Amino acid sequence: MQTSPGGMTTLSGVLAVLKERGYDTEFRLLEDGRVQSLADHAIYTTEALKIIRTYRFEGESNPSDSAVLYLLEHTSGSIGYIINAYGTYSDYEGDVFDEFIRKLPIEEREF
Repeated sequence: MQTSPGGMTTLSGVLAVLKERGYDTEFRLLEDGRVQSLADHAIYTTEALKIIRTYRFEGESNPSDSAVLYLLEHTSGSIGYIINAYGTYSDYEGDVFDEFIRKLPIEEREF
């Protein structure tokens, strides 16, 4: 796992690089465990997604700045990302997000 593309070390820097490369579609986890694209509102199941890159960010002075960005690919070839703070600052209640991520196959590759 690499922390960022091209040596970028901040979440906003990584998002800028991903946007330049055409991967600027944000995904959101829905309550039923499916994922929605915020660009076109398409709904994806976990069976049709895989993690192709993971970027971890740790806040230097504030633990609430800690987050993980997962670059996801749908079987159709559509690529987007989902972000979650981790630890006690998670964006989702309970283990919902962790269970979602555990279901996804991982195929780390360079971008």
